[in-house]
Amino acid sequence: MTKAAAPSPRTGTGNVQQPHRVVLAAWLTIAGIALYVVLDVIAQTLPPHYSPIRQAESDLAVGPYGWIMTVNFVNRGLFSAALFVALWHVLRPSLRTRLGFTLAGIWTIGAFLLAMFPTDISGSEHTLHGKLHLAIAFLAFISIPVAEWLLSRSLADDPQWAHLGDRATALAILPGGGFIILLIGARAPAIGGLTERIFLATVLLWMLAVAWALAHHREEPREPLFSAF
Repeated sequence: MTKAAAPSPRTGTGNVQQPHRVVLAAWLTIAGIALYVVLDVIAQTLPPHYSPIRQAESDLAVGPYGWIMTVNFVNRGLFSAALFVALWHVLRPSLRTRLGFTLAGIWTIGAFLLAMFPTDISGSEHTLHGKLHLAIAFLAFISIPVAEWLLSRSLADDPQWAHLGDRATALAILPGGGFIILLIGARAPAIGGLTERIFLATVLLWMLAVAWALAHHREEPREPLFSAF
């Protein structure tokens, strides 16, 4: 009598369904990123026409059409969560992986919190929700480049995902450089909006590349850890 495969320590239901979950989460990530770009462009074209060079993306959430950017923050949290759930299913547990997911969680939760606490437009009164917005954004922005690097290295260390990991590691250098550019923008308000958008573009590029690779991965899943027993 053949014994059924024991549940995977990661999913609790065995690895048979794992690829389907990964592919679905990856495509949700891709769709979410596409929607994010579309909504961002729409919000930018509507009044009060904030400057994309000078003003932060968060300013788009303030004004008569601010709800569009607020929805987009929620969207960013959702597609980030989808990608990290996909990676959770494929990565082997390790200290580095757990730290990567912890920092990724700060980025993801931060997106939802940014939707709850709108920013203060430059020159306006400093409010509590505006100060919270800045603090949350700083924690999220400093966490995600490190998270993407750590998760890339975890992929590279897994023989099944080493090829993706090597490419993801190369791309993960960009958010680190983007963060440095972001800091330069903090010192040069005239280009602060541009430097923030460059940083976000590097973060989303890594997510898109990893999600695309996961969505098109055709290799058979490894045997469940306890399948031989």
